[in-house]
Amino acid sequence: MNVYHMRKSRVLRQMRAGKVATCTKLNLSDPRSAEIAAMAGFDCIWIDLEHVPNSMTCVEDAVRAAKCYDVDVLTRVSKGCYSDICRPLEADSTGVMVPHLMSLAEAKEIAYFTKFHPIGRRPIDGGNADGKYCMVKAADYIKEANEERFTVVQIEDPEPLAELEEICALPGIDMIFFGPADFSQGIGDPSGKDPRIDETRRLVAKTARKYGKFAGTVGGAANFDALVEMGYTFISTGADVVALYHYFTDLAEKVQGRDIAEVKE
Repeated sequence: MNVYHMRKSRVLRQMRAGKVATCTKLNLSDPRSAEIAAMAGFDCIWIDLEHVPNSMTCVEDAVRAAKCYDVDVLTRVSKGCYSDICRPLEADSTGVMVPHLMSLAEAKEIAYFTKFHPIGRRPIDGGNADGKYCMVKAADYIKEANEERFTVVQIEDPEPLAELEEICALPGIDMIFFGPADFSQGIGDPSGKDPRIDETRRLVAKTARKYGKFAGTVGGAANFDALVEMGYTFISTGADVVALYHYFTDLAEKVQGRDIAEVKE
């Protein structure tokens, strides 16, 4: 009889080995985008259900495309009931990210619904893609899901900072992810230039590492090394819509507005 196990997380493998895990964000629903990003060499693809009108079918398709290249999928969920958090995991998303964490109490609830016993009480099914449709033994499924799937909470508001130490110390929360854009709104300065943004970015990384948690954030090629020096080991860079915008506008500027007479001269 064949013995099946859950797919191991590439992101966790990288970070547990002391390496930086790379990620890029996809807004478009076509699984070809996920396949191209996976082929490019990223460790993880970020699928969004908070801002983007994607469906669970989009998540499933992206997961299938990414797994062909041993690439993880992190799904940012819409805040709702426990099913909204669990379904991406059951579609074999390697991680789930909950936006706008506001309190320790909320973090405890997230851990409760994303981790199995003895950490939490995530509802057990096992009959979906993550459990290989009941082919992973129940005991292995519970153990491996806790070990190879990661739960991420976003610090993108000033409110949870008062409980940041307790949040980072909480079992079942694997990564603390700093979101600078919404944080800038929360402190009343959406220009993004307020020094409190960088102070908090550093504080999140420092506190996460203090309690043995991974620190994640968004960045780019220009500040990638600086973020690593701060202690960030999961960094998301770029997005499919940004890439397409730059490519198409650059191409259009080079070919538009030509005068036939000028070309002949």
